Amino acid sequence: MSSMTDTLNQANQLVAQLRKQYPGETNAFLHFMREAEDGPALSHREKELINVALSVAAQCEWCIALHVKAALEAGTTRDEIMEAGFQAVLMHGGPALMHLVLLSEALNEFQPPAAEESHEPAGSNSPQP
Repeated sequence: MSSMTDTLNQANQLVAQLRKQYPGETNAFLHFMREAEDGPALSHREKELINVALSVAAQCEWCIALHVKAALEAGTTRDEIMEAGFQAVLMHGGPALMHLVLLSEALNEFQPPAAEESHEPAGSNSPQP
């Protein structure tokens, strides 16, 4: 399995290639993307959390790598990114849950965990049915 950095590199290489071979279509898409991301109602940070969730729901490895890295750069925390991922699971079900593997790989690569952390609620020693 490739690293998330390799995955990002693949996406960047593809876009560079498409910009040379199909500049009209590619530049139009990139322009639309910039315009959509520039709206003032949501912060860049909030948009990246939404993009993380949508990336998991869309089951797009390249999108997950891109948006986890961008969300971290925008100041989100590991827990916020995981919560966004779980929102995708809530809306998309089991396939989205399995894509949290990719989200975890991206988080661990771009921001290794400080220490083993448990996010179990107090008094929750056994799995719930």
